[in-house]
Amino acid sequence: MRPRSHTWLIGLMFSLFATGAWAWSDQQDERWRNLNEELRCLVCQNQSIAESHAELAKDLRQQVRSMIEAGKTDQDIRDYMTARYGDFVLYRPPFKPLTWLLWLGPGFMLLLGLGVLWRLRRTSSNEIGLSAQQKQQNQQLVASALKDIKDD
Repeated sequence: MRPRSHTWLIGLMFSLFATGAWAWSDQQDERWRNLNEELRCLVCQNQSIAESHAELAKDLRQQVRSMIEAGKTDQDIRDYMTARYGDFVLYRPPFKPLTWLLWLGPGFMLLLGLGVLWRLRRTSSNEIGLSAQQKQQNQQLVASALKDIKDD
């Protein structure tokens, strides 16, 4: 190549950088941040890939960035990640038969716990039940104890 053609190529590259044709836009950056918050780190499991310092999280952040640069939509990126890593990679997995337990499990456990508490309370109140004579004796004991406290 002749020196003149190098100058033309350098000028073209400079103009592309100056116009922002190769620049990472604010919209792309916002999409990248949002997607990184939506995806779970498979190593840490309780952190998003944005928060995690694991090597896999770094690789996933880079994968998301390259897919955004390639023009993929957010849904395309989510679909790719779930196809590769399963629904667990999403902090908000879809409601489908495979994830019913994940979505309905906490409510079911709450209802089960309330049912157990109700049953225990009902059973224990029946066992502790006092006869009328015992209740009258307890009331007399409490009344005499209160009288003694007031007299002191």
